[in-house]
Amino acid sequence: MSKPESDAAVVPAPTPEPGPASGPTPEPALAAAFEPAAAPWTAPAPAAPPVPPATPVPSVPSVPADAPAFGPVPPPAADPWAAPADVPPPAAQAAPAPTGWAAVTPASQSGFQPGFPYPAAPTRTNGFAIASLVTALFCLWPLALGFAVVALVQISRRNEKGRGLAVSGLVVGVLSLIVSLIAFIGLAAVGLDEERYGDSRHGPKGSVAVNDLRVGDCFDQPPLSGDPASTSVYWVRVVPCTAPHHAEVAGTVVLPGGRDDQYPSRKEIGDGAEKLCGPVRDEYALDSWLVPEGVDGYYYYPSIRSWMTGDRRVTCTFQDEQQPHAGSVRTDRTKLTQAQRTYLDAVLAYNKALFAEPDLDVDAAPAKYREWAKTMAAACRKEVTELSVNGIDWPEGARAKLVELGALKLDAANAWDTAARTMDPAALEREVGKADALSVKSGRLALDIRRALGLSTGEQAADIRA
Repeated sequence: MSKPESDAAVVPAPTPEPGPASGPTPEPALAAAFEPAAAPWTAPAPAAPPVPPATPVPSVPSVPADAPAFGPVPPPAADPWAAPADVPPPAAQAAPAPTGWAAVTPASQSGFQPGFPYPAAPTRTNGFAIASLVTALFCLWPLALGFAVVALVQISRRNEKGRGLAVSGLVVGVLSLIVSLIAFIGLAAVGLDEERYGDSRHGPKGSVAVNDLRVGDCFDQPPLSGDPASTSVYWVRVVPCTAPHHAEVAGTVVLPGGRDDQYPSRKEIGDGAEKLCGPVRDEYALDSWLVPEGVDGYYYYPSIRSWMTGDRRVTCTFQDEQQPHAGSVRTDRTKLTQAQRTYLDAVLAYNKALFAEPDLDVDAAPAKYREWAKTMAAACRKEVTELSVNGIDWPEGARAKLVELGALKLDAANAWDTAARTMDPAALEREVGKADALSVKSGRLALDIRRALGLSTGEQAADIRA
């Protein structure tokens, strides 16, 4: 069916002439139904010129083609296009229920909401987030915390990347802050502790600073600092050596190193202090038998604060932490006779070697015992050589004992040589036992010689008076 042209006028169709050969004449309403409707977008047609009225023609009822030629004429057939009388007009009928997409009401939610578009993906990383993590790794926690906060705010507003970096910088910055606070509190505590105890003016009445101790001073058990876990000592109470006391100063030494040197480790400073204090204690207490049992060598080294000021002094002492002793262990060389000094100097190396015996059993450390046997053999021969020096005015009671001691020491040196050459652990243990037995005999002779020379025979310090 073609669309009428927009510029064609709509003219009523002419009324056909009646005739027997023509078909039934359509009803006006039916004819109007088949009349093409004007397109809504076409311009209105121009008015047609007036037509003179036609001569009326009598209406002839339509006769069906198959009707009989004669007889009564049936009534006209009902219009199939007309609506039934008992059916409401189409406008009054209810519209069918919508289905499919038409069933979605305006209030329903569909999969796509044109009014709420998805946010765009982040395109760049926030610079403050990167700066926060970098400064946190370098322990610059004030900057790290500030950058992290700024980064988190900007990332939310600008839809940027870097939230993980900012959170990491924030966490590391907080940890750095905690560590810094702990270190500051610790250093402050040490500083306050040293400020409190480092000066003798803050100690009990009659106390002095450790650095102010002098050679020959006797003092009580030194109190520690306020921290029970600390071993720092800042002040002590000096008492007369005739009164009970725990320690005695043998002398002071100076550790090597310049003013700007780094503070050494505890092992380094301990090894250096012990190496320097050993000869000082030997010279102070030349007669080692006068040192009571339980008294050992101690030393006091400078603290970090003192080290930073250039202090390198180490105080060497004799000390018993368990119980006090009365008297002094000092053996003044200036008050000894020539025979006493000669004897004490000769037995010094042997006593040091004897006290260096390995702590383990022979079968557990045979190599160490062989080395110790060599040291003992050399010490025995050295003692015999020094005691055989001419020109010494030995007392009569000591002269014969010294000759007997010399022969016994040589036998002991040979026994130590045999032990040093023995490789079998069981045989080594036997040889060491033989050499020890000769040392016991030499010890008995030493008592007689000491008694003849007027030296100590092993009295406790409580029995000695300055």
